[in-house]
Formats: sequence, C-alpha cells, structure tokens
Amino acid sequence: MPWKESHVVELRTEFVMRAMKGELPFVSLCEEYKVSTKTGYKWMARFKNDGISGLTDQSRRPRSSPQQATEEEVCRIVRLKQAHARWGPKKIRELFARKYSEPPSLSTVKRILKKAGLVEERARRKAEHCGRIENRVTAKAPNDVWTTDFKGWWYSTDKQRVEPLTVQDVYSRYVLCAEIVPDARTETVQKSFERLFEQYGVPKTIRSDNGPPFASTRSPLGLSRLSAWWVSQGINLDRIRPGHPEENGGHERMHRDLASEVEETLECEWEQQQPVLDMWRHERNEERPHEALGMRVPAELYRKSERKWERESEVEYPAEYIRRRTKASGQISLEGVAILISKALAGWDVGLKRLSSKNYSVWFGPLCLGMIDLANEAFEVAQ
Repeated sequence: MPWKESHVVELRTEFVMRAMKGELPFVSLCEEYKVSTKTGYKWMARFKNDGISGLTDQSRRPRSSPQQATEEEVCRIVRLKQAHARWGPKKIRELFARKYSEPPSLSTVKRILKKAGLVEERARRKAEHCGRIENRVTAKAPNDVWTTDFKGWWYSTDKQRVEPLTVQDVYSRYVLCAEIVPDARTETVQKSFERLFEQYGVPKTIRSDNGPPFASTRSPLGLSRLSAWWVSQGINLDRIRPGHPEENGGHERMHRDLASEVEETLECEWEQQQPVLDMWRHERNEERPHEALGMRVPAELYRKSERKWERESEVEYPAEYIRRRTKASGQISLEGVAILISKALAGWDVGLKRLSSKNYSVWFGPLCLGMIDLANEAFEVAQ
C-alpha cells in the first residue's frame, strides 16, 4: 500500500538502516518496501552524502537548464515586448533571435512576458463561416495578386483628416504602400499607383472592394476610370463581393494592425503622420516576423515584378475586331449610330467582334462588356 506522506522520511530511514545491516538481500528489501532498486540506491546515496536530511522530498526542477533565461535575456525580452506591444511571444522570440542569439524556448518567453504583466488575456472567438467567390485568384508568387483599399480615416491633432491608401502583396504580405493621400479622386490614386508600378513593376492581378475609385456601379462590369486604366496595363481585376470584407482577409488584418499600432497611439499634426506610417511600414516589412510566413519577414519573400511598367499603354485586340474610340460622353459611333458604353472608358479603344450583320460583342481588353444590337440601337450589358 502507498506510504503516507507523514511517514515517508521515517520509512526511508528505516529502509537505509536495514540495508546497511544486510539483513536481507537488497532486491528483497526493495520488494518489501515496494520500491525499485534504482530508488533504493538513490536513497542510500543521499543518506551517505546528506544524512537524514537527504531523505526528504526534493524539487525535481534541474539546478541548471540550457533553456533557462539569464537576467540579461529576460531584460531583452521585456524591452522587445515594450517596443512592440502588439506582438505575441512567437514574434518576440523570433525578433530576439534576429537581434541577439539563440533565444530561450517559446514557453520560457511566454512565462517571462506573463510574469512581467505584458500578456493580454483575450477570449477566443469561434470561427465564423467566410463566403468565397468561385475562381478566386490564388497568389503563388510575389506580384501574382496585390490588394488595395483605404484605411478608415482618423483626425490628426490639428484636426485634419488622415486616410491612408494601402496596397499589399498577397503572397509575401509585403506592404507596398501606406500613403496619406489628399483625396480619393481617380487622378490622385492613379498617381500613387504610377509610383508603385515604377518602383515595383506591374502585378498580374489587383483585388479591391466595389467602392470608388476602384469600381463603379454605373459602368459595365463595375469598371471605373481607375480600374479601366489597370486593365490597359495588362492587369486582371479581382473584386470581393459587396459586404464581404472577409474575402480580403489579409488586407483587413493589416488594417487592424495599422489601427492598433498607429491610429490609436499617434498624437501629432498632419505633417508628422506620414513619417510615422513610413516607419511602421518599414518595421512590418523588414522586422516583424509573420506566422503565416514561417516566422520570416515579408522582405525575405518579396521580389519586384518582372513586368515593367510602360507609361504609354494601348489596349490590344485581335486583327478581326473593329476598334472604336470611346468619347468623353461614353459613346462610340458604329455605322452612323451613337451607342452609349461607359464614361469610364473615355479615351480608350473598345474592340467590337461581329456576331451577325447587326450584332456585335463589345470588349475592353480581355473583358466582354456586353452586346450591341444595331437594329434597336441598344447596348446590353453583360451579366
């Protein structure tokens, strides 16, 4: 039967005394006291070294451990967490490894942060079902897909509105742009993208929501002047469904980080806001390890696009297509008939593919916009 705790030392002492007298073979004595020979020899060794005090229960914690953090390591971990309050233990440990040397174990880092009162306990949320769009483009390499949106605005201390335009590479999570723009007009946003294309090259696809200036509810396929310009650059369009921001989840997560790390902590005038955003973008791209990237930083994965940007672009069509220039009114002229297509395409050529003597399909680059019925002088938008 198991020994009572109050009798442990007495029984161990009795065992040692009898073993020293040699009354029974050592194996038989161990069987009588229901302990292994290994335990019996351990008690004998403790008694010889420390007397009866060596027979008391001792801590199983090793006197030294290669994973035990030194005082200097503890201070460094705490300082890193204070400098990056929103980062979790995994990211802090990875940053420690990059800045110093081999870090303590993850459990040690968690324990240090918890003892320092630097861990925010948060309730877990149940996973929610996220709708998906069929044929959603999957990024398999840098510049396969860029995502873009406006971060919700806030006010600077001098009461000016701050609304950053953000662009991120899906594959690498590299933030290409976090720029405070004066307004959301097409001309303003296009200039920002011109700078991005000049610096990073042209992506294959740009994903956005359905709001202006990225899309228009009054134009075939939601084309806006900005997205029409993207198409002219050979860029495919990928839009999330209205009311489903989770379909652009990586970008939304980046915006949440931007809100907590910059918006909620920034107290300065408008002119000082952009330099802070630049610092945040540098840290996120060059220093902040990302769990989805195997604790690498985005800059380790991102590479500039091999597709060079050409300022002067022209939409190409097969030789058999009829080209028609869209007027400022959004109309084209075909066999003397004015057909309204879209003002978003003003200044661009559309391609007309003859289907019959009075019917044509209308194309803008790879996009079929709809059908022209010359007999009724009508344009039917593609669904």
